[in-house]
Amino acid sequence: QVQLVESGGGLVQAGGSLRLSCAASGRTFSMYTMGWFRQAPGKEREFVAAVSRSGSSTFYADSVKGRFTISRDNAKNAVDLQMNSLKPEDTAVYYCGATLGGYSVSYYYAAGQYNYWGQGTQVTVSS
Repeated sequence: QVQLVESGGGLVQAGGSLRLSCAASGRTFSMYTMGWFRQAPGKEREFVAAVSRSGSSTFYADSVKGRFTISRDNAKNAVDLQMNSLKPEDTAVYYCGATLGGYSVSYYYAAGQYNYWGQGTQVTVSS
């Protein structure tokens, strides 16, 4: 089992940057494929990015490709999401998720595939 805690959200102007962090508990962090999702009011939870267990492979939603970067540090039990060139449509609560699945990272784009979630952190981008 793993517990996840997100941090780093806030209010930023369009074009700005934020870095989200997700701290995980437990000694088996490296066994989990990790993902970031987001949920805007009245909308379903949406895939943003995922990173493989080793950190060598990543996968992104088309809407964030080239602007966001996901990375992980297994020694620190942490996964980050660097968000650049933010747009008002990026406004949402961002969630960190973990899954024990061992398929290619591009397989893990649906929220239902993740076993554990953090409480979320709010990101607001003003125009």
